[in-house]
Amino acid sequence: MLGWFQKLLPKEDKFFVLFERHAQTLKAGALALDGVLSGARPIEAGCAEIFAEENRADAIAGEVMLEVGRTFITPFDRGDIEELIGSMDDAIDQMQKTAKAIRLFEVESFAPSMQELGKTIVAASLKVGELLPMLRDIKKHAVGIGALAKEIGAIEERSDELYDRGLKELFKAHRGTDAMGFIVGAEVYDHLEKVVDRFEDVAKRVSRIVLEHL
Repeated sequence: MLGWFQKLLPKEDKFFVLFERHAQTLKAGALALDGVLSGARPIEAGCAEIFAEENRADAIAGEVMLEVGRTFITPFDRGDIEELIGSMDDAIDQMQKTAKAIRLFEVESFAPSMQELGKTIVAASLKVGELLPMLRDIKKHAVGIGALAKEIGAIEERSDELYDRGLKELFKAHRGTDAMGFIVGAEVYDHLEKVVDRFEDVAKRVSRIVLEHL
C-alpha cells in the first residue's frame, strides 16, 4: 500500500541534488590535496582550500540531515540517507586531517608514493562523482553502479599497495638516522590511505542501497 502511495507523490529530487553537491566538494578537496602533494599548489594555499571544502561539505551534510527530519517521503530509507552522507563527509574529513598533519609537522616535500596516493584519491573522487547521480534511477543504473563500485574497490587496493611500498621506502630512508622523519611520514601515509578507504565506504553504502531496491 505504501509503495502504491509513493508512486502517486511528486518525485523528490532534493536529496540527490545535495548528494551531488557534496560530491563536488570531495572532488575539489581531492584536487587541492593532489596539488599539494605534487607541488603544483603552494602547501598553505592548498591546505586552506581543503579546509574550505570541508566546511562546505559540513554545511551540505547538515542540510541533508535537516531535510531527512522534515521530509514526509524520502527516495529511500532515512537510515541509508544518513549513512551515505555520513560516509561522504568522512572522506572530506579525512582529507582535512591529512592537511592538518602536513601543517602541524611542517612537511615541505612528499615522496613519490605519497604523490601517487594523491592521484588515487582524485581518481576515487571522480568515480564517486559518477556514482552519485545514478541513484536518481537505481533500477536503470544498477549494473553501472556495480561496475563503478568495483572500480573504486580496485582503486582502494592500489592505495593499499602504495601505502605498503611507501612505508617500506620510508623505513629504509630513515632507518637508524631519523626516527621522527619516519613517524611524520608514516602519519601522512596513514591519512592518505584512509581517504581512499572512506571513498570505498561510500561505494559500499551505495551498493547496499541498490541491493535493497532491486
